[in-house]
Amino acid sequence: MPIETTVSVVAEVPDDAELLAVPYTSDLTPSYAAGLHLPAPDVLAHYEAKGEAGEIVEVPVATGGGVGRVLLYGVGDGSPRALRKAASALTRKAKGRDTLTVVVPEGDQEAFTEAALLAAYTYKIGKAGKKAVRTLTFAGADEAQVERARIVARAVSLARDLANTPSSVKNPAWLAERAAERGVPVRVWDEEQLQAGGFGGILAVGRGSASPPRLIQLSYTPAEPVDRHVVLVGKGITFDSGGLSLKPTDNMKTQKTDMAGGAVVIAVLGALAELGAPIRVTGLVAAAENMPSGTAQRPSDVITHYGGRTVEVLNTDAEGRLVLADALAYADAVLDPDAVVDLATLTGAITVALGRNVGAVYASDDTLAKQLVEAGQATDDRLWRMPLIEDYTPALESSIADLANVEAGSRFGAGSITAALFLREFAGRRPWAHLDIAGVGRSTVDDGVLSKGATGFGVRLLLEWLTCG
Repeated sequence: MPIETTVSVVAEVPDDAELLAVPYTSDLTPSYAAGLHLPAPDVLAHYEAKGEAGEIVEVPVATGGGVGRVLLYGVGDGSPRALRKAASALTRKAKGRDTLTVVVPEGDQEAFTEAALLAAYTYKIGKAGKKAVRTLTFAGADEAQVERARIVARAVSLARDLANTPSSVKNPAWLAERAAERGVPVRVWDEEQLQAGGFGGILAVGRGSASPPRLIQLSYTPAEPVDRHVVLVGKGITFDSGGLSLKPTDNMKTQKTDMAGGAVVIAVLGALAELGAPIRVTGLVAAAENMPSGTAQRPSDVITHYGGRTVEVLNTDAEGRLVLADALAYADAVLDPDAVVDLATLTGAITVALGRNVGAVYASDDTLAKQLVEAGQATDDRLWRMPLIEDYTPALESSIADLANVEAGSRFGAGSITAALFLREFAGRRPWAHLDIAGVGRSTVDDGVLSKGATGFGVRLLLEWLTCG
């Protein structure tokens, strides 16, 4: 399920709140004092509190039914980033409790609520440990902001759920079934239809698996259609062994999340109607399982993509760009969008370049790049624009095909840049952006709004861009 934590909004703090969270600022003044029955400034001074975001002082208080708890929490400078930190710290502090009542701080209540919900996310198969808080009650909050935060957080949680699902359950057909549950029109190409349609990249990557590939299309049209049309393309590799170019064992352990980009596309398309997005959006998820077998594609094979472009496959572990190339070429030739954005856990190289907290954006259009970066800043799905260096395009040359999927030697390096240049070849001349989320698509720690495993990175920024841009 997406978020199990339920949300309610009340006008005033209930008298029977067993666990109450109250914000305070750097002057150690809480925003709510009437029902605390304690000298909050003195208590905060005793604990040498500073009011920093994420700082929490827990105090027992007498209630009508016995003893309750008050969590005095700092909000720092009150910026959206500080409020996210404060909210996620609160939710983690309340882990194992049934309910938490929160006096909402001034400022961006949507960012605060969203962070509180995302920090409550858990994914567990089998006996659960100490569960996240089940009910969050926000006192004095703006209901519209809380509702939008709930919708966005639920979409992020869906993307996390899809990516965290083990590949013993998840395959391309399963992913198509989950897409069909989103409440929007869905079209699915099976292996025979992919063959008839000329989707050679998706077919080549899926050849080695007992679970055949799929191309999944989701469509959202607003109640009052407008001229603008955006296509989102997601990499949907439900497990990536590397194929015959086999990954080392340790590198394979996280590869159930190699369809994180596709999960984001499915989650975003499912949330657009609730948020009232004003533009038409089509989502494409190129789904395959990359496995070694007697039928798998081989290094040195040449495949023909949708539209006729040929590619020499020098490394079967550079498979994400092969499935994306088909989807991008189809979007360009058939869907005629005003802009195309693809998302993929594409290259380990981008993790070396940007680490695990910032995603990469490559773009053929400055305006599109700027819009995506700004949406990332607003939502804390942060992006850094990377260059499409034209001098590196010879890395894509093949002696026998139109392109090679990786560089034949080590003259250029820059694996993330050359991968983006490869994708650009299939995006046409329309505005296009590529988000390499290999570093940010998975988290190795429980921290802030993140839990170990899939992060759902990209959902928040794309919903911001599509609904508020």
